[in-house]
Amino acid sequence: MDGIINLYKPVGITSAKALYRVRKIVRQRKSGHAGALDPAASGVLVLCLGKATKLVERIMDQPKVYRATARLDVTSESYDSDEPLWPVEVAAAPSAEELITACSSFEGEIEQVPPRISAVKIGGLPAYKRVRKGQEVELKSRPAHIYWIHVHRYQYPELDFEMCCGRGTYVRSLIRDLGEKVGTGGCLTSLLRRCVGPFDESNWHTFEELDAIDDLAACLVSFEQAVHLLDPATIAIPDRPMSKRH
Repeated sequence: MDGIINLYKPVGITSAKALYRVRKIVRQRKSGHAGALDPAASGVLVLCLGKATKLVERIMDQPKVYRATARLDVTSESYDSDEPLWPVEVAAAPSAEELITACSSFEGEIEQVPPRISAVKIGGLPAYKRVRKGQEVELKSRPAHIYWIHVHRYQYPELDFEMCCGRGTYVRSLIRDLGEKVGTGGCLTSLLRRCVGPFDESNWHTFEELDAIDDLAACLVSFEQAVHLLDPATIAIPDRPMSKRH
């Protein structure tokens, strides 16, 4: 079986285990995913089967849209709620206007330091494993591109926002840096990946759908279709939402 499955990965499972579960359903061992989601995150996980594994790098280069919620009165070692939360003393809660202005300042090409609790490899070993062993970990900043950030709702200390970004961008790091900019904490509390290029929430499939369907080809984007969809001339940056911002 050659092609792509746009899987909805639920919270509570790693991307590797999600891929393994689909492998058992489609009976295709040659497979891979195009960009992992943390266990606590949900949403689009693009799975490449057979010769479509040749497209993994091209898919990972596609723009991605995330919907996220955060708290600005706390932080954690991982900058998400998977780790114990630490209260942060905040002198004054930023106004909605101050927060939106701060978000806008991160749009474009930026430098971003990944979280210490991440899969970034240092000497061949993921940073989070070194942290768990009690080793000192210092990660260097790396370039990232954020096309836009849109605030859906803000009522201190809670923030609900959406962003479109390029490859290698850490939402947790953005929230950390945003908090530093406005004088607060910053901790991710939920994350949904809404799209990876042309693969979005309108055409994803759940485990239950894959288990129940007789003709799996109906859930598959063929290799030829995928090549067409991933043609740079046909890919556009998703539009910024136009709803009320706060």
